[in-house]
Amino acid sequence: MLGKTIAEINIGDTADFTKSVTEFDIYSFAGITGDFNPAHINAEYAHDTAFGKTIAHGILSIGFISNVLGTQLPGPGSITISLDCNFRRPVFIGDTITATVEVTKKDEIRNRVWLNARCTNQRGEIVVEGEAKMMPPLKKPEHV
Repeated sequence: MLGKTIAEINIGDTADFTKSVTEFDIYSFAGITGDFNPAHINAEYAHDTAFGKTIAHGILSIGFISNVLGTQLPGPGSITISLDCNFRRPVFIGDTITATVEVTKKDEIRNRVWLNARCTNQRGEIVVEGEAKMMPPLKKPEHV
């Protein structure tokens, strides 16, 4: 199954994914990436930081955006050209994060789409925002 082709994508199309962040998610991410920054995994250390407790890796939230781009819009078979994001707020254990993308521009000749990308927490606060530039799949397979 492939995602949407450039012809199937319209400006204003949206997709999203929601997940509650667990301590297991943070420790798993640290193990996978090797990022054992104590701000993420050491509650005693984190107690004395600006946030007062451990925070999730910012890149974990970007992973939620990647999920939406790679599985929904444009979807399977698409390629990320660039993803430029800014971190606005920390994500804590127990926060429920919703990653949302919205198509803002498309170039059918070059087979490119631009999407506003953001993550919000359960209070509707933006924790990450940015823009993705994607290359959708060229065509659907003929033998489906």
